[in-house]
Amino acid sequence: MPVTLRACGAARTVTGLSLLFETSRAKFLVDCGLFQGPKTLKALNWEPFPYAPRDIDAVLLTHAHIDHSGLLPKLVKEGFRGPIHATGPTQDLCAVMLPDSGHVQEMEVAFLNRRNRRRGRPEVEPIYTSADAAAAIRAFRAVPLDRWTEPLPGVRARWWNAGHMLGSASIELEVTEEGEAPVRILVSGDLGPDCAVFHADPEGPRGLDHVFLESTYGDEDKPCVDHAARRERLAGIVQEAAQAGGALLIPAFAVERTQEICWDLVTMMQAGRIPQAPIMVDSPLAIRATEVFLEHAATLENGRSVKRALRSPLLNFTESGEQSRRIADVEGFHIVIAGSGMCDAGRIRHHLKRWLWAPEATVLLTGYQAEGTLGRLLQEGKPEVRIQGETIRVGANIREIRDYSGHADAPELVAWLKARGPVAGGVFLVHGEPPAMQALATRLAAEGVARAAQVLQPILDDAFSLAAGQPPAKREVRRRRSEPAEAGRPDWHNARAALLLSIEDAIERAPDAAARTALMAALRRALDMQRGA
Repeated sequence: MPVTLRACGAARTVTGLSLLFETSRAKFLVDCGLFQGPKTLKALNWEPFPYAPRDIDAVLLTHAHIDHSGLLPKLVKEGFRGPIHATGPTQDLCAVMLPDSGHVQEMEVAFLNRRNRRRGRPEVEPIYTSADAAAAIRAFRAVPLDRWTEPLPGVRARWWNAGHMLGSASIELEVTEEGEAPVRILVSGDLGPDCAVFHADPEGPRGLDHVFLESTYGDEDKPCVDHAARRERLAGIVQEAAQAGGALLIPAFAVERTQEICWDLVTMMQAGRIPQAPIMVDSPLAIRATEVFLEHAATLENGRSVKRALRSPLLNFTESGEQSRRIADVEGFHIVIAGSGMCDAGRIRHHLKRWLWAPEATVLLTGYQAEGTLGRLLQEGKPEVRIQGETIRVGANIREIRDYSGHADAPELVAWLKARGPVAGGVFLVHGEPPAMQALATRLAAEGVARAAQVLQPILDDAFSLAAGQPPAKREVRRRRSEPAEAGRPDWHNARAALLLSIEDAIERAPDAAARTALMAALRRALDMQRGA
């Protein structure tokens, strides 16, 4: 039988990457990521997998980020009993990231259930718990870079440095079916930029049958900013925030982004380039991830300098909830680094509620902001947002620095794929929003790297047959988990939040009590008409 592939996640979205491969002798996944972003997309995390977890023989993991690894505990919880193969640093990072993800889900579900009980609504269960995550960690098996392994009968795999984060890799597959030529497949995972300061440039093999290429920044050409220039840009933002006299809030991913920012801030403070101020790292996950970085510092470029900075007394690590709450009492200029990077979860939301309205505060966005997230709304300049059901007017100075991106831009993606050529079969664009994917597809064709007909943009649960030297053949799919057009787009939850903000604003701006009463009466009539319809 031919090798079959099903796109189980990150299909025209940037989260939830998961690829299901099936041969006559094995079923295995490359990645098993958590869906993030709009609530309609996150609802997929609660749905059943489009396969029986007990039938999966193994998982091959590109790296530790939750949008690639975050449903592994659910997979184990629901019957998966095979090994999870990953690099050693990825295994160590997952050992702190997955239990943290389980704990966050337990806490958020507990908060939601308190609201549900007050409203007379049914309670819900977390997708998985920290105990489920601990069970998943026991299934991990470390693999080396640049060396062939045979995780399953008829399947050889090799991990290549992807330059994206500590331990990240692209995975090369060679799948052999009896009587047929081996099928050579490469899954890029997330690829780092050429100007990364912690990692060497991404690598990979040549002469493949099929490639799965991430496309997060497939529509952008970001100038490669060297480390000195990046620090200068950050220094300017910090100095402006210090002059304003309020908090500088930095929503940051707990792994890699937080450590890079801490390294730069501490180094510049020690050199007198920016004023010294308390730096609060308010993330238990970032604290544990920092310990993993210290353990693997020798594998990083600039490892010694990084190690010194991360041990600096200028950094204040706040582990407990009580320590986190006390940050709200700090007056004057100070820096708070907290997750999540898209402002969609974690402790950063509490700090935003405390400071977002204040003109003396600064919010610095440092990474990709997916559609429908609070970070994207701030990036787009919305005058008001809702956080945990509360309307907050945006008075803080919203700044952005894109030089910390862990993703390759369009020219770098094209160059990486060109170096992997020739690709005989299909180039599957994954892990990107539709505009980025379409722009990258156009660019690949225009530069002669891949023919237009060769580039595919699968939607959720699309399935294909993969053969050596042949274009992919699309297969029929009987059941899909959601309408493909809805996946990853701003949904009715976003529309509801925008409507509530508009209603509140209209009521507040009404000239007098009579006008407010008339407005609310009109809204009531519209609702009554809707019920009658």
